Amino acid sequence: MARKLFGTDGIRGTANTEPMTAETALRVAMAAALQFRRGNHRHLVVIGKDTRLSGYMLEPALTAGFISMGMDVTLVGPMPTPAVAMLTRSLRADMGVMISASHNPYYDNGIKLFGPDGYKLSDEVEAAIEARMVEGFSGDLASPRDLGRAQRLDDAIGRYIEQAKATFPRGLRLDGLKIVVDCAHGAAYKVAPKVLWELGAEVIPVAVSPDGFNINKECGATAPKAMRDAVVAHGAHLGIALDGDADRLILADETGTQIDGDQVMALIGGACADAGTLRGGGVVATVMSNLGLELHLKRRGLSLARTPVGDRYVVEHMREHGFNVGGEQSGHIVLSDHGTTGDGLVAALQVLAVIQQSGKPASEVLRVFQALPQVLKNVRFDPAGGATPLAAASVQDAIRAGEARLGGTGRVLIRKSGTEPLIRVMAEGDDQGLVTTVVDDIIGAIQDAAPRPASKVAE
Repeated sequence: MARKLFGTDGIRGTANTEPMTAETALRVAMAAALQFRRGNHRHLVVIGKDTRLSGYMLEPALTAGFISMGMDVTLVGPMPTPAVAMLTRSLRADMGVMISASHNPYYDNGIKLFGPDGYKLSDEVEAAIEARMVEGFSGDLASPRDLGRAQRLDDAIGRYIEQAKATFPRGLRLDGLKIVVDCAHGAAYKVAPKVLWELGAEVIPVAVSPDGFNINKECGATAPKAMRDAVVAHGAHLGIALDGDADRLILADETGTQIDGDQVMALIGGACADAGTLRGGGVVATVMSNLGLELHLKRRGLSLARTPVGDRYVVEHMREHGFNVGGEQSGHIVLSDHGTTGDGLVAALQVLAVIQQSGKPASEVLRVFQALPQVLKNVRFDPAGGATPLAAASVQDAIRAGEARLGGTGRVLIRKSGTEPLIRVMAEGDDQGLVTTVVDDIIGAIQDAAPRPASKVAE
């Protein structure tokens, strides 16, 4: 059975509109509970969330679904996605759930599921859960005596803080560093400033006052200007911008210059290689990562393995082939020595460790390689009827023409978003002007093939 509800990062949509309704959340929980029943023990699921208003609707719906199937529920409240993954393993739970739409605006929400090992589910398991939802639950409901129970874990924040701090080199401190941390009014608004402060830093917190509506609004990893401005205004040594569920980050050096995930992977991968702790012979990234990263790693005798877009595909490749450093240009950094999914705070701590140990400013440490000119634009389309303008012959002709113009010095990448009705058009090469022209020509062809909804183009 093909997946219809699940995208590249769980289920996501507009809150209180299918599939993000209380009814669907209830049924997802019931189906997931059936999928993860294993033996006669008391089953347990950990549920966390970010700070969106709709979390108050989805959390009890999911809780009711699991309880109706005989699963106990531990609620941890607003917590980063990697914290939920960590707690799922730590508490020996049968599965974990994160209620979040990551970097999306407040009016969206999502459901991410983790197995007992703390890893996101495979496509096959997600498809099996969807199949169970179609089949129904007749005869599977728990008896009145066997219903689950729900309780809150009061020390959840403290557990994650200690786990994050434990990833920082023993004996090293952040004393003397002034750090801006933008929490996007999201899941890390409590934990991230505390971790940095307890390790000795002077902390300038930004976007740490969630109200249910302001998550990711003009702040966080997808809008890092607020963080960059604060770095300059306060004379900070480094800026950290997390997204709504804190599984990714964007950095800024002391000049306010933005640093993306490719540079972070190059830095951490290189540091691990120098220390003899890098496994797999290189780094795992997605097809979106800059060619400059690949060339830099090659010069160091390291490889760059590419996967489809989505941090769980990165993780799957890392697990299958024995890598311990991977991630995405967008800032998902996966360090399997420290966790099972992207963790913006833990990745930032590894960068800070390199900065402290080097004694150099962030502007020197974080410019690891010269990125090739890369242009990415997004085009919205109307998904009604399942049609996509990518199928149009004129669009395919424009793509082939762009590839021919770039020749062997660059590449073109076209992909549909797994979470929104967007087509992402990316090109990179030696010539900035040519790259921009190639992208614009393909964008124009897509707009002609789907003129009405494709009229909005976002950089």
